[in-house]
Amino acid sequence: MLEEGKLFIGASRKPDDSINKGEYLELKFGNRHGLITGATGTGKTITLQILAEGFANAGVPVFCADVKGDLSGIGAIGEPKDFIVKRAEQIGLPTNPYECQEFPVIFWDLYGEKGHRVRTTISEMGPLLLSRLMNATDAQEGVLNIAFKIADQGGLPLLDLKDLQALLNYMGENASELSNQFGFISKASVGSIQRELLILEQQGAEHFFGEPALKITDIMRTTNDGRGAISVLAADKLMMNPRLYATFLLWLLSELFEELPEVGDPEKPKLVFFFDEAHLLFNDAPKALIERVEQVVRLIRSKGVGVYFVTQNPLDVPDTVLGQLGNRVQHALRAYTPRDQKAVKTAADTFRPNPEFNCATVITNLGTGEALVSTLEGKGAPSMVERTLVRPPQSRVGPLTEAERQKVMDVSPVRGLYDEDFDRESAYEMLTARAKKAAEAQAQAEQQTTEASTGGSRWTLPGFGDDEPAAPAGKQARPRSSGYQRETVVEAAMKSVARTVATQVGRALVRGILGSLSRR
Repeated sequence: MLEEGKLFIGASRKPDDSINKGEYLELKFGNRHGLITGATGTGKTITLQILAEGFANAGVPVFCADVKGDLSGIGAIGEPKDFIVKRAEQIGLPTNPYECQEFPVIFWDLYGEKGHRVRTTISEMGPLLLSRLMNATDAQEGVLNIAFKIADQGGLPLLDLKDLQALLNYMGENASELSNQFGFISKASVGSIQRELLILEQQGAEHFFGEPALKITDIMRTTNDGRGAISVLAADKLMMNPRLYATFLLWLLSELFEELPEVGDPEKPKLVFFFDEAHLLFNDAPKALIERVEQVVRLIRSKGVGVYFVTQNPLDVPDTVLGQLGNRVQHALRAYTPRDQKAVKTAADTFRPNPEFNCATVITNLGTGEALVSTLEGKGAPSMVERTLVRPPQSRVGPLTEAERQKVMDVSPVRGLYDEDFDRESAYEMLTARAKKAAEAQAQAEQQTTEASTGGSRWTLPGFGDDEPAAPAGKQARPRSSGYQRETVVEAAMKSVARTVATQVGRALVRGILGSLSRR
């Protein structure tokens, strides 16, 4: 049932439940993108796992997010458990014994706890994605665009959050002058952005921004035996901040789009990217961001990258993006609400009909590990939809232990490359040094102004002579303009005594006159 140049997905079933034929995804159409949907517990993660295994064995690197923590088992050899052997027997795979396998895995983690650190810089993130991350208003996004413009013109590298914070402080303090050159800068908007940065910092975003930044080539590795490495992002903790999760994955897609060369339609993809919990990317997303995602998805195909969105409901993905997804695996949906019923109808209508069954009816009756499958074939046309039993994985179903995960990381090809922070001179250090230099210059200027107005460090009172400048050494002192001469201490004392005597004599005379008048 296995064929060269194709990924085996499973075996289709006839209406009488007998096995019909194998269902495959052709490698040459692996970069045409795909969609995996279904309700919770219907088998989406297993489908992601078997597709990642197939691409890795074909020599295609894979990047995927481990949202619940159970995808890490792809790095360990599987076990032929009863339900695995039973499914293998159903679809006609060799089961004596069932061929189990482990796969080359590189673990990544934004927090550096369950994998190698993943970082990027503020500059590489750009104002659009940063605005999305902060849920910024139009006015705040405008201020961020000005900030990046100022950083470019001023040669200020924006690497981490403190760099952007320092630049915003500079913009707030010089808003009037900068507004004349770059457009209006509202101090209120600057303050709002600074508050959002504090929230991001509290949510752990500071772990994501900095150096060394992730190199795209490190998630596109192959092993010595020709298999593609599977990069697994530990996202169980990251999902506590879903906006950071979605923004990070979109940034990674954008980096792939910008850095990889055009390759047209290769025989197999250069990289396959699985975007789990894809609805988080589109929830409350502004129009500009949706357009950006649509552009990346439409054009990244020619870079040899296949993008597979994994989500619960096909309505989670905008129509403009949904129309770009040619390879589809639809697990069971539940039609309990009007929205669920609409989702069932939407999913059924997007498949190429099969006259042997009604799609909308089958979608609600699929069992765990069953799916409706339609992939591109021939000249790129979608195949007729088939009800399919998905094959069991060859790797472990379930998570690795902490010891097993550490063992994988100890032999990782990127060990030591990203585990330590590197903080080089950037906007924060440059602006701090500039502010210190300006403060010192201002203090010196104020001191010179003070000394010039006071004649040095002497304390004087106006009109008492001490406020006049001293004569230069070696020159005769300038004569005073008035005849006033400085009194000595003795002269002042004699005058004081004379005034006292005169006062007493005057008082005695007055008393004598008044006394004689009274006797009369």
